[in-house]
Amino acid sequence: MKNYARFTLFITALLAINSCRKEIKSERGRIDLISNVYFDASKNLNNLQSIHLSNMNYLGDTIIERVPDFSFPELTQQQYLIKDTLCYSLGNENSNSIILSDILKNQRPNLVENKKQGALFSKEWIPNYINRKNLSDTVLFNKKYKRFEINSPWIYTRFYIYPTDTILPYSLYKHVEQDYKGRLERIDSYNKEKDIFVSLQVLSRKSWDEGAKELFEFNAFVKQRQR
Repeated sequence: MKNYARFTLFITALLAINSCRKEIKSERGRIDLISNVYFDASKNLNNLQSIHLSNMNYLGDTIIERVPDFSFPELTQQQYLIKDTLCYSLGNENSNSIILSDILKNQRPNLVENKKQGALFSKEWIPNYINRKNLSDTVLFNKKYKRFEINSPWIYTRFYIYPTDTILPYSLYKHVEQDYKGRLERIDSYNKEKDIFVSLQVLSRKSWDEGAKELFEFNAFVKQRQR
């Protein structure tokens, strides 16, 4: 009976520890979405197109997203102000003197999940997720990842999750991050019919890029002056 009581106490303590796991929200930084597309992938990996899908700088729950031009990444196709679940258009001018509070006050927003350019904020689950198969952990770029795969007659996809308590204000699939207690940082997909291999990467950085830094600092200055 004593051994049983000790075992029960151990299990209870273990469950309590797991239930107390807290997510740590990253307060500031940058997220880049990069996609590499390989055509005729079964022949060789020389026919490659690299696409910078989105550049997101964030402060708390405020995101400034720049959508680069596919052909000329140094040019801006569109910019957005994203606040919680809402999205505001900032046009395509790289202005560092936009007063964000005026945008929030005067512009009618759209739901961020309806945004068609740049990063997609989808609430949908991964198709066929229930039939996924867990794989052994692996190391990429000196980081250890959890993995799982989904195999269909047309597409084979592999997902990479970095175990961490630090949560970013953007995620590809939130339900995956909750299930695997980490960040989904890479998705590799192979289209068997079209012979196209696509690698999508979420690259997180601690520092803002220079333009976003100036914009956030300008708005902090404006806010201070308005007090």
